[in-house]
Amino acid sequence: MTILGRSRRPDPASWNGTSSSHEQPPPSPDRWAWGPSSPPPHEPSEAPSAPSFGDPTLVPAPGEIGPGLARPAGLVARDVSAWFSKNKVLERISLSMDPGKVTALIGPSGCGKSTFLRILNRMHELIPGAAMSGSVTLDNVDVYGPSVPVTQTRLRIGMVFQRPNPFPSMTIAQNVLSGLRLSGLKTQNPDALVQECLERAGLWREARNRLNEPGGAISGGQQQRLCIARALAVRPQVLLMDEPCSALDPISTGVIEETIRELCHEVTIVIVTHNMQQAQRVSHDCALFLVGGESEPGRIVEAGPTEQVFGDPVDPRTADYVHGRFG
Repeated sequence: MTILGRSRRPDPASWNGTSSSHEQPPPSPDRWAWGPSSPPPHEPSEAPSAPSFGDPTLVPAPGEIGPGLARPAGLVARDVSAWFSKNKVLERISLSMDPGKVTALIGPSGCGKSTFLRILNRMHELIPGAAMSGSVTLDNVDVYGPSVPVTQTRLRIGMVFQRPNPFPSMTIAQNVLSGLRLSGLKTQNPDALVQECLERAGLWREARNRLNEPGGAISGGQQQRLCIARALAVRPQVLLMDEPCSALDPISTGVIEETIRELCHEVTIVIVTHNMQQAQRVSHDCALFLVGGESEPGRIVEAGPTEQVFGDPVDPRTADYVHGRFG
């Protein structure tokens, strides 16, 4: 994983003639800005002819979930800045998240880690007044490109949230398949897909005799693994995890971490965590986000292999943070 160089996007300072952290978001109708006054463009009524994500021999055809797994994909952010109305929260984040690896995003609360995570699969644009600039590419395809529907982006880049959120009125099996129903996808063998996803999420042995019970009837740790299984059912190439263990006990946390270690060979994982020991245990690469002061946007101050970031950091602020001297 590397912090990338500058992209060819226009310099955000050109929007108002300043490079300060209080610069304004890109004016409408910039395609990277959303909100009540500038909604995102409507998706095309017909499927785009190009580009498409991944190798078509490895990724199921549109409309159907086939056998086999999608291969992990590389995810690259270049010069990503973000705003909520006029409040700038991220400053030119450039980061490469390598395929088949776990990248941990660490840093104090309020430095933009979760915002950055949501930008990666276009969930940031759901927030009224939100805006961003820069680019995010999945296997060299711009996920914000005009020919890429947002639904396709979110199918390829899945999300697991901080607190388990299974659908309470659905059974365990229905929860696993709910992503297909909501996306209009089909599978020829739903029972096999349910078993496969629960096995990959480390829940099959505990849930195989309870598939018709409500998803909310199992423990919190089991619910979080159910949410992972639900995300895996649509064959994502990247899985984003926003503090997935923060609401769990140590034993459930250990099970989730083991699931992450097993899944990373099949799907690229980006995880936000405040647990430094967890970042060391599960991640291959790590990026530290910090803010320079009050009302300043978050920046990456150091990124690289986890062993280096924790064992031999370049920036003294990194050493102070990972060893608990602040944050």
